[in-house]
Amino acid sequence: MTTNMKRKLTVAGVLLIGIAGFLVSAAKAKSIFVDDKTPELTGECARLGVDDGNKLAFRSYATGTQIYRWNGAAWIFVAPDAKLFVNEMYRGQIGKHYVGPTWESNSGSKIVAAKIDECTPDTAAIPWLKLQKVVTEGPGIFESVTFIQRLNTTGGLKPTVPGSFVSEEKAVPYTAEYYFYRAN
Repeated sequence: MTTNMKRKLTVAGVLLIGIAGFLVSAAKAKSIFVDDKTPELTGECARLGVDDGNKLAFRSYATGTQIYRWNGAAWIFVAPDAKLFVNEMYRGQIGKHYVGPTWESNSGSKIVAAKIDECTPDTAAIPWLKLQKVVTEGPGIFESVTFIQRLNTTGGLKPTVPGSFVSEEKAVPYTAEYYFYRAN
């Protein structure tokens, strides 16, 4: 084996060790999507702040629809149907959000949460929410999550025009940022 070949193998070995170390660190952290930018909530939305003893673990960006069903007199909310992404350009899908409300990661971990409070800083968009964990399932990014905030919403409001028939469904586009917290 030549000296040049030995050098290349040594460099490759060091790179592999570095990558392995990064993967182990990411696995221990439960998420590589950590974001220390805790949102600043003011005015009526200040009440959406999470309880002391909880820290922002990560956030995701959602794009999808809010589904409504016509009951003959009004549009009734049915469920969200959205994809969760690691960045605001909607790249790097990490999971989905659906009825429950449930958030499920691509690796299979899930959280179901219940709404605690809401505020409406933008009347042209669905409210911002504070949700608390009801149950989590499976290891992964949603493991140990205690609170969720839905913030910076666009769209998603129920239709303003009456439905054509009972049980008609409409999917209204929306976007939001979801902030996930864990106990310290």
